[in-house]
Parts: sequence; structure tokens; C-alpha cells
Amino acid sequence: MFQVARGIFALARMGEMMQSLSIKGLGLSLGLTWGVGVIFIGLAGSVGWGRPVVDLLGSLYLGFGPSLGGSLIGGVWAFIDGAVGGIVIAWLYNRFC
Repeated sequence: MFQVARGIFALARMGEMMQSLSIKGLGLSLGLTWGVGVIFIGLAGSVGWGRPVVDLLGSLYLGFGPSLGGSLIGGVWAFIDGAVGGIVIAWLYNRFC
């Protein structure tokens, strides 16, 4: 019983210490996640899966298409897009929380 209560209080204290997000960390993690995801979507589109999604992303990311080269180009664009989004989210969180 006391072990559980002590664990809950330790978690509460740990939450107090974590008051800000790493701007670089969130930017890199969201950039990598979105970039790799877009590469997989492009590769899936090269075998015929998810063509409407590939067409939609192709309208957003210049050079993206259902091929290996197009997937890598789209992955670079998506990495930049995700990294900027992560930086903005972390900055806003740190600013207002």
C-alpha cells in the first residue's frame, strides 16, 4: 500500500520537473517520423497501394511521386515540414505553459 502511494508521489514530483519540451528534440523526432512515413507511402504507391494519398502528397511536396526517387524527395520535404512543425509546437508549448 505504501509502495503504491510513494510511486504516485514520485510521478507527481517528476511531472513538476518536466516543464518544458526540447525544441530540437521534438523537431527532429517529428521530422524523422513524418519523413520516413512519407517514404513508405511513396513506396507503397509504387506497387499500386494508396494512389489517392500519393497524389495528394504529390500536390504538397514538389517532386514526390510513386517511385524510389520520388519517395526520397518527398521524404526530404516531409522531414523539413515535420521538423518545422515540431519546432513550432515545442516553442508554443514552452511559451504558454
